[in-house]
Amino acid sequence: MAFQLSPGVNVSEIDLTTVIPSVATSTGAFVGPFAWGPCSEITTISDETRLVNTFGVPNNDNYEYWFSAANFLAYGNNLKVVRGVDTTPATRSNNATANGTTILIRNLDDWTANQQGNAEGSFGGWAARFPGVLGNSLQVSIADGGSYTGWAYASQFTARPNTSTYVASKGTSASNDEVHIVVVDEDGLISGTAGTVLEKYAFVSKASDAKDDSGNSNYYKNVIAAQSRWIHWVAHPATGNLTSGTAWGSTANNSAFKTLTANVTASLANGADGNISTSQITTGWDLFKNAEAIDISLLVTGTGNSTIATYVISNIAETRKDCVAFISPTKANVVNNPGGEAAAAVAFRNGLTSSSYAVIDCGYKYQYDKYADLYRWIPLNGDIAGLCVRTDNERDPWFSPGGLNRGVIKNVVKLAWNPTKTDRDTLYSSGINPVVSFPGEGTVLFGDKTMLSKPSAFDRINVRRLFIVLEKAIARAARFSLFEFNDQFTRAQFVAIVEPFLRDVQGRRGITDFRVVCDDTNNTGQVIDSNQFVGDIYIKPARSINFIQLNFVAVRTGVSFNEVVGSF
Repeated sequence: MAFQLSPGVNVSEIDLTTVIPSVATSTGAFVGPFAWGPCSEITTISDETRLVNTFGVPNNDNYEYWFSAANFLAYGNNLKVVRGVDTTPATRSNNATANGTTILIRNLDDWTANQQGNAEGSFGGWAARFPGVLGNSLQVSIADGGSYTGWAYASQFTARPNTSTYVASKGTSASNDEVHIVVVDEDGLISGTAGTVLEKYAFVSKASDAKDDSGNSNYYKNVIAAQSRWIHWVAHPATGNLTSGTAWGSTANNSAFKTLTANVTASLANGADGNISTSQITTGWDLFKNAEAIDISLLVTGTGNSTIATYVISNIAETRKDCVAFISPTKANVVNNPGGEAAAAVAFRNGLTSSSYAVIDCGYKYQYDKYADLYRWIPLNGDIAGLCVRTDNERDPWFSPGGLNRGVIKNVVKLAWNPTKTDRDTLYSSGINPVVSFPGEGTVLFGDKTMLSKPSAFDRINVRRLFIVLEKAIARAARFSLFEFNDQFTRAQFVAIVEPFLRDVQGRRGITDFRVVCDDTNNTGQVIDSNQFVGDIYIKPARSINFIQLNFVAVRTGVSFNEVVGSF
């Protein structure tokens, strides 16, 4: 009890209700060279529609990556996506700008940290929201009360911009702050129709402190920053385009703002996709290194690339030890390589490291690209990771994602090759999971091995994912024992938390038996004096069936079955 200096009642609460928490097991991670969208930051994507809206549609340069992400989302609804960006000066990605300057704005945080000042200058007033050639299709037009008449986009608005209620309240001379802005798909690369108005902003203000009727900022720079999908503000109109008066971006107090002598329309140009190299893709993967900051479970690597695969396995999966990387061989290994697919896939796999935190499949599938109205070869690793999500949803992470019950793959026209039994023997002995099409039964993941070369329980996907769940969940609960006393009470409390959790997993067929040891046998005086705490958790994992032997025995009519059962 707390010490008190005089008589009184002190009330304290002691919480002994701690339990093992649930942990996420179906969150994917992905890095790719998209044509649009924020760069060098993690964006959560829930479905293919949002993938399109955020990162654009696939093109001939990125379709293997793009559809790997989309295929994962066909099974799950939580993919953490990073768009890679080229920062090499000679070839780097650029945002399209209104005055032809070269600029790289990766994302909103980048713009906030590096935006241009409020001073009037040469009208380079706009930049595409993100790097890429897609921004070259954008046009921005702005008009105020002095330039509204005859403006090509006047019909998009209900009335002429004038003086806002907010500015009018800031003094008798405060006036002329409102502007209208339109963002146009000038070339039709975005909407498919040239001249389509993508966005419009009505009655926004030149005053930096302006508020709308809801109390939100109505300053046109802030409104564009908060709402636009397509552009960034860079600078106010040039002095030569303005009458005399108060500069744009000033506060509203007694400000009679300068007006445009004519509406200003700017076409954006010089946007570039850059040359996204393998090293820039791996740089994107670095954003997923910190397990404490970002929770992920399934790493979708996209196109077959040994350098990327090795990096993701060694620097993300093996370092974090709470997620699994999914790998495919290269397109050249298995597409248009008749008779050589198995050997090429094995050679690719042998060039990678051994790891229980990685899974490799045998190839590519042919699927329809509705955005380009053609068929494309796509690596299977996005689907295999997706099968793990399906398994989590239908059963539990410790069930195998392979086989006819949970391993049927979506959106397959045909496989690059359909491994025979001989091929499957070659693949499986090298730790490669075959994907096979069976007539009338679909295309199926026909294996559940990890890339661990050593014979072990951890050479199976279900066992590796079982231990990830157990380790992650129990470790989170164990954090609440930090800074407590290493005594019998704390140790008994730890056991009382862990054992019910493991019994639940056992009841859900994840383990066959377990034992938790946390007492003075493993928390010796030396351990206690070193400020340490030891809990030993012994697990017998459930094993998936990989091989079935069926014996059909013919017996004579007069023979009793009891005489022959068990004799073979």
